[in-house]
Amino acid sequence: MKTTKQIYDAKQDPTLQDSYIDADETRERVLPDGTALPYRYVHGGFKEKKVKFIFCFPPKEQFKGRFYQYLSPFPGPDEEVASLDKTGEDDKIAFCLQNGAYFVESNMGSEFMFGSKADPTMCFKASAAAAEYSRQVAMEYYGCKRPYGYVYGGSGGGYKTMACIENTNAWDGAVPYVIGSPVSLPNTIAMHVQSQRELRRVFGQIIDSMDAGGDGDPCRHMTENEAFMYREMLRMGFPPMAWFIEAAGRIDDGSLPVLYPNVKNKDAGYFEDFWNVPGYLGANPNSSASRDRLQFSGVVKSVHAPVDGVSDNGAGNSVDDAWRKMLANGKDGWIELEEIPQGDDLYLKGVTITITSGEASGKQLLLDQIIPDPKTGGGILTIGMCYGMSDLTAVVDSIKPGDTLTLDNSDYIALQSYYRHQVPDDLSFRAWDQFRDENGRPTLPQRKNVMGYSFSGTGTVQDGQIQGKVIVVQAMMDEGTCPWCADWYRKKVIEATGSEKDFRVYYMEQCLHGDVAMLENNIIVNYLGAHKQALLDLSDWVERGIEPPASSEYRYEDGQIYLEEDATKRRGVQSIVKLTASATGSHAATANGNHAAAATGSHAATANGNHTAAATGSHAATANGSDCVTVKVGEKVTFTAKAVVPHGVGTVTAMDFGFEDIRMIPADDCFPVSGQITHEDYNGQDKATATVTHTFTAPGTYFASVRVKSERSGNEKSMFTQVKNLARARVVVK
Repeated sequence: MKTTKQIYDAKQDPTLQDSYIDADETRERVLPDGTALPYRYVHGGFKEKKVKFIFCFPPKEQFKGRFYQYLSPFPGPDEEVASLDKTGEDDKIAFCLQNGAYFVESNMGSEFMFGSKADPTMCFKASAAAAEYSRQVAMEYYGCKRPYGYVYGGSGGGYKTMACIENTNAWDGAVPYVIGSPVSLPNTIAMHVQSQRELRRVFGQIIDSMDAGGDGDPCRHMTENEAFMYREMLRMGFPPMAWFIEAAGRIDDGSLPVLYPNVKNKDAGYFEDFWNVPGYLGANPNSSASRDRLQFSGVVKSVHAPVDGVSDNGAGNSVDDAWRKMLANGKDGWIELEEIPQGDDLYLKGVTITITSGEASGKQLLLDQIIPDPKTGGGILTIGMCYGMSDLTAVVDSIKPGDTLTLDNSDYIALQSYYRHQVPDDLSFRAWDQFRDENGRPTLPQRKNVMGYSFSGTGTVQDGQIQGKVIVVQAMMDEGTCPWCADWYRKKVIEATGSEKDFRVYYMEQCLHGDVAMLENNIIVNYLGAHKQALLDLSDWVERGIEPPASSEYRYEDGQIYLEEDATKRRGVQSIVKLTASATGSHAATANGNHAAAATGSHAATANGNHTAAATGSHAATANGSDCVTVKVGEKVTFTAKAVVPHGVGTVTAMDFGFEDIRMIPADDCFPVSGQITHEDYNGQDKATATVTHTFTAPGTYFASVRVKSERSGNEKSMFTQVKNLARARVVVK
């Protein structure tokens, strides 16, 4: 049950009363359809703590007595203005203005969150102070009573949002999204990168098996080590279809290079133990870690310094790129060596370049790639994104021909296994059960501290003691955290408050971690519409007592979250979508090789609810009206999409089809054919159907897809609140 704790009140904090305003002017946002939204722009801050903020107020006649405050995953000195350049679906400010709310964003007192005198609690204290001061300005401007306030943010901003709603009285509700648990960092990022290394040869196989019409058993053709890693990742909670990114050749280690220095600083001994102490992967000379280890010494032949050592590093304020603020881009910088490492399958991620002689001796850079020169046996080392180096150009300039250096990825490979040696004492973190014995004791060597508790950047650990109403939006294909984290937090809220009457969680199929509109192609959609609708539902819940939709129905099983398949029971806010293919020719019901609907055995239910129907063998026939069909070239294929919207959350507004498997991000025109929708009542829910035909003119394996949108009021023109889902079907053309 709820216990007593100190709740921070920004109005009583003497260090955050010295407010100022240095800009107050009229501006406007322009929507894609040309609609102009005028607003009052206010910029200011608090002097002593160097907090800065912006307030964006809608016209007086449009104000509905509320504000929404966004928290970036990673604060920066000018983070308060980071949302000003967003457009379209990504325009947080326009969404607020259009819905009668004003927008708040601050830099969260970033200067006081890092360094030797860091106070990570400043993130929620500064945010609360900005919220309370915004109310003062709003009440003067609108002549209104205290405005309602809602805080939201994803990933690292989700941690900050939970810290705000648990530890302050500044907001009436919160929408944290794609959240982690108190032990997610660095563990989730580390295990993802380890799987990228260990499974790098089989990503295509995994996706082919788990995709529509696949056999559901990707381990059948893996090596023993690969199958072991795949199963370990499932139990840790990684959603297997999220590896489609790697299958397409895009290997992104995320924020691990930023997390690495912190782990190294706090636990340097781990990086020695990993390679020498039995029980650690690196101590086994036959392990994949030992095989992928690179240790090389070379001699510099020539050097080219970066044109701009702090050039664009891709940093923004979305959940996928905010961490890049800590990196300097080595773009255009390179070091030529007389000789380079040799090998057909070198693992070059996380390779540290250490200068071992000359003026730059002791300096370290991060390798991007090695470009060999087949004529000389030498080659070029390009320089990657280096952590915390404002003097990157000067460092490279100081390297001279004849200097020596080493290349070493030992620490980076070691860091990837850190999660195995961070087993939490708290047994509620069930993903680590695979590293515990029957009595709950770890079976592998353990480090002294579980670092995740200090990695959230908030100075607090989630305790579930929410001081308002909360709606969590979580992605089912989240490659940055794990879907089970929202379930863990739900249980923590129930434990702390005795119920979940003030809590909801909505799971979103076919969605990755990122919170930008560009994250759409023929395999994924974004969750922005659900997230924005959650903010509106939260306002109605707090201000008018209108209960939001019920939480998604799901089960947790061995690390994975499985959504309820029955459309009458799923609940949540996202439609359930199915796509089937059929043909009338003689090959319409032939077997499709190894692409049975699913396979029996230990991996038959590893997909998130998509491939759980068992087949009796690997060559089970695919019939008309399934998610996999075999046809002849030129034979007409009919695609039928069916979508059921949960009770009370709106109607289908669009069903758009595509017949090419476009996996690039961003992708244009993935769904060129709009289906004619037929609606019917399905136990009080909207059931929509659309049928289209397509003819494939060349042999091959194709994936068709349908993207379905639904909207609370059925308004197809509402830009910010279209809730999306997607389904796929495999067509083998012979």
